[in-house]
Amino acid sequence: MIEGYTALYIFMLAGFTGYEVISRVPVILHTPLMSGSNFVHGIVLVGAMVALGGANSFTEQVIGFFAVLLGAGNAVGGYVVTERMLDMFKSSKGAAK
Repeated sequence: MIEGYTALYIFMLAGFTGYEVISRVPVILHTPLMSGSNFVHGIVLVGAMVALGGANSFTEQVIGFFAVLLGAGNAVGGYVVTERMLDMFKSSKGAAK
């Protein structure tokens, strides 16, 4: 398992890298990027479940529970945004002309 400062370093590096990558994406591409990366949210959720399964102490279980909860919310939110985006492209048959 990754220990203390190494885990913190990896977390901070991932956060900084993610911020830099996303901040350079044009606004018009944010929604397609979100819909295209839903599989990543699923991988994060699986990783959180694995971490929760390997938790030994109560503190680790609480952190793992919140990781699974937030990962699931992230995945569901990605699919909700994708569904709304796809609804924008459907033709409205029967609407007033």
